[in-house]
Amino acid sequence: MAKQKSLIHNKRRNKIRIHHEGVHLLVLCGAAFVLLAALLLWLVGANWFSYSIIGIVAVLYAILFNFFRCPVRMFQGPTTKTVVAPADGKVVVVEEVDEREYFHDRRLMISIFMSPTNVHANWVPCEGRIVKVAHQNGNFMKAWLPKASTENERSMVVIETPHGQQVMARQIAGAMARRIVTYAEEGQDCYIDDHMGFIKLGSRVDVYLPLDAEICVKLGQRTVGDETIIAKLK
Repeated sequence: MAKQKSLIHNKRRNKIRIHHEGVHLLVLCGAAFVLLAALLLWLVGANWFSYSIIGIVAVLYAILFNFFRCPVRMFQGPTTKTVVAPADGKVVVVEEVDEREYFHDRRLMISIFMSPTNVHANWVPCEGRIVKVAHQNGNFMKAWLPKASTENERSMVVIETPHGQQVMARQIAGAMARRIVTYAEEGQDCYIDDHMGFIKLGSRVDVYLPLDAEICVKLGQRTVGDETIIAKLK
């Protein structure tokens, strides 16, 4: 009980509403939108053409704003041996695979695909200590293809839990996602509710688990980052 209270006390609660990765872009695009609207109304006048262009740009800006939203979430429930979804999206893979980059053995893999309309902040999937962080350059194939896990640009974060088990979260770029941001650093303690990183535009996050982990999600299920329990460790 004392340990659990200590973990909760030490969680870094990130209160971001709009992710800081998008603040500058949103400000610049917002200023450009206001300038465009003013020029249209001044040069063309207040007519259907001006309002149509302004409406289309407003919708595009709303989509961009939605992409960079970062809701405040706090996981409710016991965190010991719990693995939560690191991202919003849809479960596209639940299977046993050979992991050849770090573990070099058989692992259970859960893949969550993020569409452009999903929240693209990524959360730490479990509590423990970060033992490995690595970035690998690669291709930009469609994120839902099986080869994307090993051939696309990706970033790997390996967490060792207090019970000695290791869980890997792999951020994977997609056809449109051209930038992966990873905040995790080797040697630091991590907790559920911590932000692990951010992927710009649609992509996916793979989670590799021990073979004896209990899977708690199904293929096709929608996940909520930092809320949906995807597995329980033995």
